[in-house]
Amino acid sequence: MEKKLELIENDSWLAPYTDAIQGRHQHALDKEAQLTDQGSKSLSEFASGYLYFGLHPTDKGWVIREWAPNATHIYLIGTFNNWQEKEEYELKPLDNGNWELTLPETAIHHLDLYKLMVHWNGGCGERIPAWATRVVQDENTKIFSAQVWNPIQPYKFKNPIVPQTNPLLIYECHIGMAQNEEKVGTYDEFREHILPRIVKDGYNCIQIMAVQEHPYYGSFGYHVSSLFAPSSRFGTPDELKQLIDEAHGLGLAVIMDIVHSHAVKNEVEGLANYAGDPNQYFYPGARREHPLWDSLCFDYGKNEVVHFLLSNCKYWLDIFHFDGFRFDGVTSMLYYSHGIGETFQNYADYYNGHQDDNAICYLTLANKLIHEFNPHALTVAEEVSGMPGIAVSVSAGGYGFDYRMAMNIPDYWIKTIKEKVDEDWKPTSMFWEVTNRRTDEKTISYCESHDQALVGDKTIIFRLIDADMYWHMQIGDENYIVHRGTALHKMIRLLTATTINGGYLNFMGNEFGHPEWIDFPREGNGWSYKFARRQWNLVDNQNYVYHYLGDFDHAMLNIIKSIKNYQSTPIVEIAHNDADQILAYSREDLIFVFNFNPVQSFTDYGFLAKSGTYEVILNTDSKLFGGFGLADDSVKHFTLHDPLYEKDEKEWLKLYLPARSAVVLKRTK
Repeated sequence: MEKKLELIENDSWLAPYTDAIQGRHQHALDKEAQLTDQGSKSLSEFASGYLYFGLHPTDKGWVIREWAPNATHIYLIGTFNNWQEKEEYELKPLDNGNWELTLPETAIHHLDLYKLMVHWNGGCGERIPAWATRVVQDENTKIFSAQVWNPIQPYKFKNPIVPQTNPLLIYECHIGMAQNEEKVGTYDEFREHILPRIVKDGYNCIQIMAVQEHPYYGSFGYHVSSLFAPSSRFGTPDELKQLIDEAHGLGLAVIMDIVHSHAVKNEVEGLANYAGDPNQYFYPGARREHPLWDSLCFDYGKNEVVHFLLSNCKYWLDIFHFDGFRFDGVTSMLYYSHGIGETFQNYADYYNGHQDDNAICYLTLANKLIHEFNPHALTVAEEVSGMPGIAVSVSAGGYGFDYRMAMNIPDYWIKTIKEKVDEDWKPTSMFWEVTNRRTDEKTISYCESHDQALVGDKTIIFRLIDADMYWHMQIGDENYIVHRGTALHKMIRLLTATTINGGYLNFMGNEFGHPEWIDFPREGNGWSYKFARRQWNLVDNQNYVYHYLGDFDHAMLNIIKSIKNYQSTPIVEIAHNDADQILAYSREDLIFVFNFNPVQSFTDYGFLAKSGTYEVILNTDSKLFGGFGLADDSVKHFTLHDPLYEKDEKEWLKLYLPARSAVVLKRTK
């Protein structure tokens, strides 16, 4: 009898769907065998297309190769031949729809611009090569072209260290909008000015958005055109390499937001109608276009497309030394419906035949490849449906991600802030939400997503304080709304971050309550960069409340990092009382106590805890963090013996709990 997969062994409710789960697992194994010629080579060897396709210098000159099965003729055109079709620059057809051109060393040079002029039956058009590794935009004409990148002294990495990420504390960032100035920031500016901030605050991983080239800056990097080209609007490939290298030197892991869930519709810059075939890379028929994203969906059933995407994963690991990926839009990939209109109320919804087995197979192989190439690599799935097995190893029957985003948490916090008065915030509901996850999968917890920072939505701090952020954020001038907002901002972050079972994520600037929204330059705002930046001057100014929130974030992360493998320690609920709005739980020798009551403080509020002496190590109400300082945090708290609980080795811990505050205590004896 076939051995049951560990995924099913760990969850008996999955037993009725054994055939479907086993089938998906076997599909991935069979596809891997097929792609690797029945195991004669590794998946990593297979996913090396970037070493073959595209433009490369050789011992004798240059070679360029492309996959374009629908093409009849292809010419290399560029600044070196006045953008003209010439016989000596015509690619020759090879097998399997591949094309090749070899050139002498003097034919093209570093920084030359180029494209392909592709002919097909019934038409022709300029195309940026699918495997291009650098794409630039002309400042005047706004036209994109591929660019030869072959510097005399290419960047050499100096820091091959493996960053420490237990627990994983991610600082999600966008290079272009990371500077204080109203402009597009660069890789160099980020490396020089922002990396030190991230390290000082206490994060150990950066997740970089918008790395892959995208024609429209305001897409936030999600309408990708050239998958192998780091966005040139931020600088050169070597400058990105230096950023990653120096981040490693500072002990930071670096993962990128990789977009394989869809691609931009552009034809000249992108893959939409490559060689006159709209379906070369994308699904045919109704499945080609994403109904909400105005983009195209890859055909994960084609071996050539799988080869292209797997090679893209390995390329960023190999050439740029990224430490892994956050895969965007995984839910959209998993379902024919892209998850639109689905409720996902029970397990049957994951095994009802509405799932794209090709995409599931691709994601499984992508994770297998990534961890084969770099065993220390990190992969995170942005997946909202709750599909079982996303963050379970491939060998156990899962899809192989290391983590899944806990996308329920930010939705919960925003819904709570928007729809409930403070008196109706229930600690039992909060605790359930931040700890509600599959026991066999690690998650990335976060309070708010980058989407909430965009125009049309609001961050947590903006929802809590709103217009008063413009008038009452100066220290000494705070009003009730500001005090309430900053108090809840700290409490929400503390509860979310300290209940992790995998990692914690913060979007750039949200740690100090960055005001306003992100609005990229567009016609509607006069192409302004006013809101496409981060105002670090606010948190640096000691006269503003923002620095209190930034200081709290730093102190909170220090507590999490004070326990080795904090994310793996058990969370033990000590007490909850929805009427009082009190919650308490422990991890190792730490106790976390929250009083969400907006008006009532409690004296000698008692909990049963391990006997001993407890000291306060963090208090959201401390004056250091903009609070009122109502409790004396220097006081040591001794547990009180109770013979009723002697066998349980528990004693009473009694505390003063000011309204709308939280405290962290450490058992010292």
